[in-house]
Amino acid sequence: MMKSGYGRQTTIALEHASPEQTLAWGLTTTARRMADAQRPETTRDQLLDAVRLNWKLWTIIQAEQSAPECMTEKSVREGLLNLSNFVDKRSVDILAKPESEKLDVLISINRNIAAGLLGTDLTPEQRAEKERAAAAAQADFRKP
Repeated sequence: MMKSGYGRQTTIALEHASPEQTLAWGLTTTARRMADAQRPETTRDQLLDAVRLNWKLWTIIQAEQSAPECMTEKSVREGLLNLSNFVDKRSVDILAKPESEKLDVLISINRNIAAGLLGTDLTPEQRAEKERAAAAAQADFRKP
């Protein structure tokens, strides 16, 4: 399958992204798909497909956070698992009774988590500190 220039750029960017950046991309993409599914011309099947895609992503998040070797801080892990449970329940509700306005909370959750992962919810000073810490951690990782 031949990809467009944008598709190739996205693939290359994701190949070199951190796990946080990759997850943020997935959350943003599924949020966009669900927002698109709220348009009046969207079919019921398109709405359900968007919900299922989001649910699959959150199932992966849930599985990773439940793994014994998970390195995520306990409070963050518990928060993500609670959100995963909420996403499960909301997804089942939407699949049973599809109403586009029910997607609002899922879209909001995805966008807010993605913003936190990318640091776009931080002040410039907080973002700079986060970038310094990440660079230091990466430099330590690369040392033999």
